[in-house]
Amino acid sequence: MATLKELADRTGYSPATISRILSGDPSLSVTAEARRKVLEEAGRLNYTATRSRRGRSPKGLLRVGVAEMLTPVQQLDDPYYLYLSNFLRQNCLDRKYTCIPLESRGEGFLAPEEKLDGVVAIGLFTPAQIDSLAALSPNLVFLDSSPFESRFDSVVLGYELGISLALDHLTELGHTRIGFIGPVYKLDDRRQRALEVRRQLFERQAEQRGLLDLGLMLDCPMEAQAAARAVGELLSSGAALPTAFLCANEEGAVGALLALREAGLSVPGDLSVVSFNDTPRSALVDPPLTSVSTHVEEMARAALRLLGERASIEPIRTLPLKLVVPPTLTVRESTGPVRRL
Repeated sequence: MATLKELADRTGYSPATISRILSGDPSLSVTAEARRKVLEEAGRLNYTATRSRRGRSPKGLLRVGVAEMLTPVQQLDDPYYLYLSNFLRQNCLDRKYTCIPLESRGEGFLAPEEKLDGVVAIGLFTPAQIDSLAALSPNLVFLDSSPFESRFDSVVLGYELGISLALDHLTELGHTRIGFIGPVYKLDDRRQRALEVRRQLFERQAEQRGLLDLGLMLDCPMEAQAAARAVGELLSSGAALPTAFLCANEEGAVGALLALREAGLSVPGDLSVVSFNDTPRSALVDPPLTSVSTHVEEMARAALRLLGERASIEPIRTLPLKLVVPPTLTVRESTGPVRRL
């Protein structure tokens, strides 16, 4: 795992500046390019550390188109997709695949000059966009969504297990007042408005455990500043506070840390925080975040494995598969036992 000193050596920024970039300090004036450089270098260092423990195993030369839901600028607001994209490209290099970015145009994607052997689509896409991608290659794999499961391969995360692991950890620490930070509604796998999956699963599992308190459910976008505002409003309302928060994503957790620090509360002394996604950033913020690890590198590798099985000269299968990657929980310093008064 990368350290602040290693990132400073690789980027030329001071450890203090890097720490403020990673923690989402709103008072820091920094360019999007600087933030991208820090985030990407953290991912490269982490990738190099894990890659050194396994050998290369090229599967043959394929031309892989990559379609992305978010633009490079939008990825800075949700680094989870930045890391998914980067790990996919790095694994293409390992396999000696040619990685070809696909340009979106309205509800479709432009055909590249080269014929594609397959396409990996990262994120959520409309039915029209999906038809456009399928026209470029029938060997289409969705990464982090699973639309039209009867037609296309997909790699998704096991959200239910992730929520269960987080609640198990917090209850073992004595927490019974557990809040949730994240939106009520989000886009589904076909970019239609729907109930947000992690929030739904949290409500269901918390109710089963006798822990559900709707007053501790904060509805806000999955952005650091939005989460900071939501937590700040709860703190200033005078309502009874939770002893722990589970956040729908890493940006929400970073926002919660900002608001709690601003209010003079300590993490985990006064309130524990659990994140979701566990990108390389989670280990570098202060305090390092206990996080549901989504294993983005393994998700990227799995997508290329599925693609290779159907895009090779002699495909080994024709039936589409949906691969669910089980998350794990990485415990760090942002969670601790309930403080007894």
